[in-house]
Amino acid sequence: MILSRTFFRQWTLALILALTGTGLLPARDYDVKDFGAVADGSVLTTRQIQRAIDVCARDGGGRVVVSEGRYLVSPLFLKSNVEFHVAEGAELFGSTNPDDYPKVWTRVAGIEMDWPAALINVRGRHNVVLSGKGVINGRGNEYFWPLYWEMRDEYEEKGLRWVVDYDVGRPILMQVYNSEDVVIRDLNLRLSAFWTCHIVYSRRVLVDGLTIRNNIDGVPEKEGFGPSTDGVNMDSSRDVIVQNCDIDCNDDNFTLKSGRDSDGLAVNIPTENIIIRNNIARRGMGMFTCGSETSGGIRNVQVYNNKAIGTIFGIRFKSAKNRGGGIEAIDIHDIEMVEVKNPIKFECNWYPAYSYGEALEEGKDYPEHWQKLAQPVPPEQGIPYFRNITIRNVDVVACPDEGLEILGLEESPVRNVYLENVAIEAAAPGVISNAENIILKNVTFATPSGERPALKDYTNNILWLD
Repeated sequence: MILSRTFFRQWTLALILALTGTGLLPARDYDVKDFGAVADGSVLTTRQIQRAIDVCARDGGGRVVVSEGRYLVSPLFLKSNVEFHVAEGAELFGSTNPDDYPKVWTRVAGIEMDWPAALINVRGRHNVVLSGKGVINGRGNEYFWPLYWEMRDEYEEKGLRWVVDYDVGRPILMQVYNSEDVVIRDLNLRLSAFWTCHIVYSRRVLVDGLTIRNNIDGVPEKEGFGPSTDGVNMDSSRDVIVQNCDIDCNDDNFTLKSGRDSDGLAVNIPTENIIIRNNIARRGMGMFTCGSETSGGIRNVQVYNNKAIGTIFGIRFKSAKNRGGGIEAIDIHDIEMVEVKNPIKFECNWYPAYSYGEALEEGKDYPEHWQKLAQPVPPEQGIPYFRNITIRNVDVVACPDEGLEILGLEESPVRNVYLENVAIEAAAPGVISNAENIILKNVTFATPSGERPALKDYTNNILWLD
C-alpha cells in the first residue's frame, strides 16, 4: 500500500523544473508607488496597483513590488509572467465594503457559482509568482465574520444550515483558478474573510513558507475565530507541493477537495499528485483533511514531517452519502501531534445538517446554488469510498478524546488501511466499525496514567501485528 517513491520523485522533479522557469522573469521592477499607489491606508488604491500589474505584463513580465507602507485594496488580478512581491514592511489590507468585490464564476465549497472575487486572484494564467515577507490582511473580523455568524444563527433557526455558507458570499483571500506553474512563498496572510489560499482546477503549484493567522487571541469565539477560514485548500488540482507553512486558523489547516454532490460529480476532476510536508498546524479543524468534497476523487498523496499542535483533528477523512467519488492511495508518515482532540478519524457520513440539502418546493424561484445543493444524487453515485491508506511513524501525546476512529458505511466499508509504528496517548483508544482489512503493526494506545484499554472493534476484521 505504500506509494511508489519513484513515481513521486519523477513528478516532483518535473514540477521543480517547470517552476524554475518562474525565476527567469525579466529582471525589472515596477514599484506600485510609481503608479500612484497611496501607501498610508487612507484611500482605495486598487486601480494604481492593478495598473502596475498590467503594464508589467504588457512589457513582457517582471516583478511588481508593493514597497513599504499600508495599502487599502479591493480584488487584484495577476497576470502571466509577473511576480507580485509584497515586501517586508508592506501590508495590503482588504476593503470591508462588499460592493468592492465583483462577482466571478468559480468553484466554492464544492460547487460552481458566481462568487465575490478573491482579494488576490490568479485566473487562467501561467508562470506567476506571489512572494515577499509582507502582509496580506483580509480584515474578515471587521465585517465578514460578524455577517456570517448573524446569518448562520438566522438560518439554523429555519433549518437551513446546509445553505448558509453559500448565501453569505465572503471573499477568499487568495485564489489560484485554472492556472499553472504558480509559486506562492513566504507571505504572511491574516484574518481572511473566508478560505485563505484556494488552489482550484490548477496544475504545478508550489506553496512554500506561508504563515497564516486567522484567529485573534483574547477575543470571544464568535468575534475572534474566523469561521471557515481554511488555510491551504487544494481543490480538483494536480501536481501541488505545500511545504514549510505555519497555519493557525478556524477550520481545516491543510485540506484536499474535489467537488460536492451532483455538481462535483458532473465536473469530475480529481485532486491528485500532492505532497504536503514540513508544516506546522496550530489551532484549526485539521492538520490534514481529505474532504468532505470528494466527488471527483482524491488520490496519490504523500503527507510527511508535519506537526499538529492543538488542532481539533490531526488526520481526517470525511465525506457524505451524496458526495460520491472517494479517497485512495494516501501515504502519511512521520507525524507529531500534541493536544490534538481527535488524532485519526475516518467518517463517511459527516455533518448531516450541512451535508444534505433539503427538497425544495415546486414552483418557487430558488437560487441556482440552492438547486444544485438540493438535487438528489442516486445512491449508486453518491456513496463514497475510502481505501488503500497507509499511516506510519505517528506519535500522539495529550489527546483528550479518542485516538482512532474508523467509521465506514455498511454499503461502503473503509478498506485496506495500514497503520505502523503509531503510538497514541489518549483518554480512550477509539472505535472501528464497517471496515475491512485493517492492519495495525506496532500500534499502541495508552491513557496518560499508563493504562492500555482495548480498542472497540465492531468489525472482527483487524489484524494486529507486533
